[in-house]
Amino acid sequence: MKINQMFDEHILIIEKIKETYRKEIVEIIKVCQEALIGNKTIYFMGNGGSAADSQHLAAEFVGRFKQERKGMSAIALTTDTSVITAIGNDYGFDNIFKRQIEALIKKNDIIFSLSTSGNSNNVLNAVVTGKELGAKVIGLLGKDGGTIKNYCDVSVIVPSEDTARIQEVHILIGHIICEIIEEELKNAE
Repeated sequence: MKINQMFDEHILIIEKIKETYRKEIVEIIKVCQEALIGNKTIYFMGNGGSAADSQHLAAEFVGRFKQERKGMSAIALTTDTSVITAIGNDYGFDNIFKRQIEALIKKNDIIFSLSTSGNSNNVLNAVVTGKELGAKVIGLLGKDGGTIKNYCDVSVIVPSEDTARIQEVHILIGHIICEIIEEELKNAE
C-alpha cells in the first residue's frame, strides 16, 4: 500500500540522517548557541515549502518551542512581501535574499539556507554574500547538496530526491535544534 511505502521511505531517510549527521547537528546547535549568547541573529531563508519552514523555525526561536524563556533573535527573510517584491522588481528574484543579507547581516550572525535541491540561485547568492560579510552559514539541503553545500560552514544533506521527504527531515532537524538550544540556554539563565 502506498501509505506504508511513504512511511517506510521517511523512516529509512531518518535512520540515515541519524547515523550520518549527528556530529553536524551537534555542531549546528553549538554555533547557534554561541551566536545567541553573543547577541547575534539567526536568519532563515528558502523558497516554497522551505520558505514556510524558514518562517516556522524563526517563530520557534522568537516565540518559544516547548518552554517559557526569553525570545531568541531570529528572522525569516521570507516574510516581508514589500521588501521581497521591491527587490524582485528592481534587482530580480535571484537577489531577494542577497539584498536583505547586505542590509542586515553582522559578523558572526547565522544564515540558515534551506534548499531541497541545494541549487536555488537566490539562496546561493545570499549565502555567498553572507560569507563575504562574516556570517556563518548552515545548510539544510537535499539531494547531493548542490552548489550551496560548498559555501556552508556546516550542513545536513538529506539523501533523497523526494522534496517532501527532504522537507520532513529539515523540519525534524529544526525542531531538534530548537529544543536542545532552548533547554540549554534556559538552564544557563
